[in-house]
Amino acid sequence: MSKPKITVIGSINMDLVTKTNTIPKVGETVLGESFLTIPGGKGANQAVAAARLGAEVTMIGCVGDDAFGSELKNHLTAQGVAMENVKTIPETSTGIASITLSDGDNSIIIVSGANNFVTPEIVKQHEHIIAESDIVLLQLEVPLQSVIEAVQLARKHNVRVILNPAPIQKLPKELILQVDYITPNEHEQEMLLSRNDMTDEELIQVKEKCIVTKGSKGVMLYQNGETFIQGYKVKAVDSTGAGDSFNGALAFSLSNGAALKESCQFANAVAALSVTKLGAQAGMPTLKEAEEFISTR
Repeated sequence: MSKPKITVIGSINMDLVTKTNTIPKVGETVLGESFLTIPGGKGANQAVAAARLGAEVTMIGCVGDDAFGSELKNHLTAQGVAMENVKTIPETSTGIASITLSDGDNSIIIVSGANNFVTPEIVKQHEHIIAESDIVLLQLEVPLQSVIEAVQLARKHNVRVILNPAPIQKLPKELILQVDYITPNEHEQEMLLSRNDMTDEELIQVKEKCIVTKGSKGVMLYQNGETFIQGYKVKAVDSTGAGDSFNGALAFSLSNGAALKESCQFANAVAALSVTKLGAQAGMPTLKEAEEFISTR
């Protein structure tokens, strides 16, 4: 397979992970089992997922001028992600996500930090990179105006866009109608479609762009009628990066010319493998590992 060019514009975080048997209620203190600092951020996670599979991945984003920022740039470079276009912001902290793990599930608090400095101006500076991409992969952990700018530049150069609408927020209908694929979970899909500023025809267009992730169950497509693609059953250790693994794998497969249904089946397998290890990025498989997993199922 050729090396697809994927540009990821998004967040770079350090995940501060606490593992516990019991997630505390308000005002309650519980004992945790362990604490780890693990590279994360939806943008960085999706970049690593695609790079591990063999894509040529360029990351556009920002980190702070702190220890986390330096560590994350070195780590992502080691994972095969091109980091030359990631800017270090002076006197600013790198983004963090405080994650509590219990019974394979998670709750997360995000502090954006330097991710807020991924401005439309920074996106414009990288128009030449967007223009040379096979796919641009976006999320919503950087300013919305920057996501809008990235979509407009991609459309200008006829580059396909995947938007992972997380964390969900109200989006301009023009943005939703311009992207090629949207990858919401069921809650996010409901918010995308329950709006009164679109015609029935526009809502149908949006629905047909949706690739709705349903966790371990699989995904639902709406092009040419409803199509459910079943997921893979595995023993989950940490579900933190499953959605990001799916998106990175989807971008990789579509960039290599695979059909949407085939790409979703492949992305399901990559997502399933990703939850079998602790850490959003640690379990993300190589192409060989994903193909071997699929062949045994």
